[in-house]
Amino acid sequence: VELVQSGGGTVPAGGSLRLSCVCSGFTFSDYKMGWFRHPQGKDREFVAAINWSGSSAIYGDSVKGRFTISRDNAKNTVYLQMNNLKPEDTAVYFCNVDIGSGIWGQGTQVTVST
Repeated sequence: VELVQSGGGTVPAGGSLRLSCVCSGFTFSDYKMGWFRHPQGKDREFVAAINWSGSSAIYGDSVKGRFTISRDNAKNTVYLQMNNLKPEDTAVYFCNVDIGSGIWGQGTQVTVST
């Protein structure tokens, strides 16, 4: 099982970024997928999750209305579109699949400058 992330980087406040997570080693369309983030010096935080078909999603309170999770089951990929980014969104972002004790992507840094 492997989750390979791409995207991320540094943007000014108010900007946008899209993260991608390409998955392999399991039947992607059978599983809910999620995104989490870990700000430096703080606890890991839930960002968003999407069900197997993409018909239902939930979001953490701090990102509602600004972030959108989506998936393409034909490409085994889950996305996180982040709009109107704020400095407090600065963190390392991880995609996740709930297999066993949880499988994580390698993480990608998102930095939002003031």
